[in-house]
Amino acid sequence: MTKNYKELLHHIKAFVFDIDGVLTSGIFQIGPDGEPIRNLNSKDGYAMQLAAKKGFIVAVISGGKCEGVKASLKRLGLTDIYMGSSHKMDSWKDFLAVYEHTGLKPENILYMGDDIPDYHVMLSAGIGAAPANAVPEIREIAQYVSPKKGGEGCVRDVIEQTLKLQDNWMLDEDFSW
Repeated sequence: MTKNYKELLHHIKAFVFDIDGVLTSGIFQIGPDGEPIRNLNSKDGYAMQLAAKKGFIVAVISGGKCEGVKASLKRLGLTDIYMGSSHKMDSWKDFLAVYEHTGLKPENILYMGDDIPDYHVMLSAGIGAAPANAVPEIREIAQYVSPKKGGEGCVRDVIEQTLKLQDNWMLDEDFSW
C-alpha cells in the first residue's frame, strides 16, 4: 500500500469493479438451470447507486455472465457493464475509449479486483484496490486493501471513502435495489 492512497482519492471520477470475489464472495450455488446464483451486498449496492447519482462513473468488468446480476446493476444506475470478459484489458480499453471524449484518464479511475485476471487492469488504473481476501499477487500490487472481504462491503468501503473525501457523501432516500 502506498502512503498516498488517500491523496489519490481526490482525483477519482470513476470506479470499476470485478463481480465475483469483489461484489460477491466468489462462492455461489448452482441453480437448477445450471446458472450460478450470486449474492450481492445491499450496502455495496447503495454506495454504487449513490456514486452514480453524484456523477461518478461506476462500471463492472467481469469474466462471469449472469443476466440477473446485470439487471440488478442496471437498476442501480450502471450503464457500463462488461460481462463475459475473457481478457479484461480489452474491456478496460473499450471502457476508456467510451469516455475518452470526457477527459477521463486511467489515473482518475479506481479499479477493484481480487484475482489474477484483474492484475494488468489494476496496474493500469490510478488506484488498484483489493478486498481483504484477494489472492496474494493482487494484494501485493494493490495501493489499498480493504479490511472488508469480497461481498461483505469492500465496494462500499472504497466508494464511501472517496465520496466523503470529495464532500459527496450524504443520505439518499431514493435507493432501490
